[in-house]
Amino acid sequence: MSTTKTIQSALISVFSKDGLEPIVRKLHEQNVTLYSTGGTEDFIKNLGIPVVPVEDITSFPEILGGRVKTLHPKIFGGILNRQDNESDVQQMKEFDIPQIDLVIVDLYPFEKTVASGASEQDIIEKIDIGGISLIRAGAKNFKDTVIVASVNEYSLLLDLITKQNGATTLENRRLLATKAFHVSSHYDGAIFNYFNTDETIYKESIADGQVLRYGENPHQKGFFFGDFDAMFKKVHGKELSYNNLLDVDAAVNLINEFKTDGPTFAILKHNNACGLASRKTISEAYLAALACDPTSAFGGVLIANTKIDVTTAEEINKLFCEVVIAPSYDEEAITILQEKKNRIILIQNEVELPTRQVRTCLNGLLIQDRNNITDTKEHLKTVTITEPTAEEIEDLIFASKICKNTKSNTIVFAKNGTLISSGTGQTSRVDALVQAVDKAKAFGFDLTGASMASDAFFPFPDCVELAKKAGITAVIQPGGSIKDELSINYCNENNLAMVFTGTRHFKH
Repeated sequence: MSTTKTIQSALISVFSKDGLEPIVRKLHEQNVTLYSTGGTEDFIKNLGIPVVPVEDITSFPEILGGRVKTLHPKIFGGILNRQDNESDVQQMKEFDIPQIDLVIVDLYPFEKTVASGASEQDIIEKIDIGGISLIRAGAKNFKDTVIVASVNEYSLLLDLITKQNGATTLENRRLLATKAFHVSSHYDGAIFNYFNTDETIYKESIADGQVLRYGENPHQKGFFFGDFDAMFKKVHGKELSYNNLLDVDAAVNLINEFKTDGPTFAILKHNNACGLASRKTISEAYLAALACDPTSAFGGVLIANTKIDVTTAEEINKLFCEVVIAPSYDEEAITILQEKKNRIILIQNEVELPTRQVRTCLNGLLIQDRNNITDTKEHLKTVTITEPTAEEIEDLIFASKICKNTKSNTIVFAKNGTLISSGTGQTSRVDALVQAVDKAKAFGFDLTGASMASDAFFPFPDCVELAKKAGITAVIQPGGSIKDELSINYCNENNLAMVFTGTRHFKH
């Protein structure tokens, strides 16, 4: 039996009629018998095209307010029968079941209804029963049946039946079946997640994915699954790479810590801040952030918490950077930044980030709540005789926000609303501190009067000893070591102010 089949009959039952008219007209032109229900049936009739109501086949009306329309053996028999199976062929004749070659479905918009904040009653009514059953039946029997399971596939179907004069190949039908099972599994996943309260069960289905040029390295394949366009408007530049996306993610998480602060600018490299400053204007903040580490800033990701103006854009344009992100730009600022052909320019939208973070681990996944605690003045507990000044408290909070978003082990030095230096991703906290001191010296920064943040407690007084020698006058850390008193005693003996937050900020 030939694997190429010509469509002679079609069942159409859809929620969205957008793009349906040309399909219906083309099918009618090709003498295809059309079957339909409810609103879709009225839509086809209004086009002046003949359509057979489903109840004419089933001899049974729609019932329960339209909840039951197509759920009938004469409908599903017409879809599921195997045309090369003699028993199926005989039963089709015996029970007078019409052949259905094409099924077009578009499900009730369950996810959109949930997102709209509708009542539970409205949400429940948007759980499609007949449609999802038609999709599964058509997809299961793809050897004989064409299934179109979403308005997203209307154009593909129209293209196929137009170019192939109503005929489809086995490859065409298998492709559409694959898309149909994607629709049904995604739909069921969304329904489950609406009802689920068991945090030990995890289901995720992301419909929109894109192929990246490559992964972390050119020999690795890379993909992004998510709605990038919801988060950003890309106004210029090349396609974002896997590494670009990781840096953009880190940049967004970091700048969110300063969302309600004054003009703040951050420069990131390999997911860590290499420059960050808060100033009266965004141009001043940018120049101060750049001065933190102009070497690392080369090829980095830049992000601002407020509009980028012309003055700032002119300064940025002197630097080679991969990505620039801001909530808005002066029109002329965009023109200036576009002078570099490949520079990616993003406008960041107000979008709520996921409440959970997911990463692969061994042969499974690790899932955790997002770290939503940002240290504030209210969290601080002074544990030393010397209390931090108002200015030091501001710098301690500033340094803590950066520390939270830097790879552990980490130490961050800050002074006057500026990142002076940091030690990142070290295997010991002492190494992180030494790295931060050396880096500050390399760029000519004076650490006298600077504040220090640590992402975790000090088990020994060695870190505060080194900090004191470097000129640090105030320290912020979570506390919680059984040997906290060793560090506290050293600070008391050497006039260092130290505050505990009670919250550790590891970032692995």
